[in-house]
Amino acid sequence: MLLIYTGEGKGKTTAAVGQTIRALGAGLSVAFGQFMKRDEQAGEQIILKELLEEDFWAGGLGFFRREEQFEAHRQAAREVLAWALERLEDGVEVLVLDEALYALGAGLVERAELELILDAAAEHSISLVLTGRGLPDWLEERAHLITDMHPRKHPYTQGVPAAKGIEF
Repeated sequence: MLLIYTGEGKGKTTAAVGQTIRALGAGLSVAFGQFMKRDEQAGEQIILKELLEEDFWAGGLGFFRREEQFEAHRQAAREVLAWALERLEDGVEVLVLDEALYALGAGLVERAELELILDAAAEHSISLVLTGRGLPDWLEERAHLITDMHPRKHPYTQGVPAAKGIEF
């Protein structure tokens, strides 16, 4: 099953973490990988590392903002992809790839690379969870579940900085 959490609002990673907890509670094996995000940047990383050990990896360098950083970010994305393929080969039952859509949209992950992950997950009946903004049509067609997060109100728009334990 392919599950996608997308949209402009807050909650995509939070939904994926919740999906992870639900799967673990049901006795399923889960791997959780993050594109873009540096390790030990957010609260969920600490607890996921504790729960998943080597099946958690934050392989990013932070959000991609400057073109001169492309090659370093591209290499980090390739490493997350290789890690994800290893987890699929190891027979994990649920694979979460946080910010995969962001990495895809930025060109750090190529469509063919993501399709390789999709095909391997489908072939082995592994549930795959993807998050991020910018869901392309071709991926929407393959998805079984899509949740689109839309912001209605957020403290940031009123000048309130991100709160530890809430946004990160």
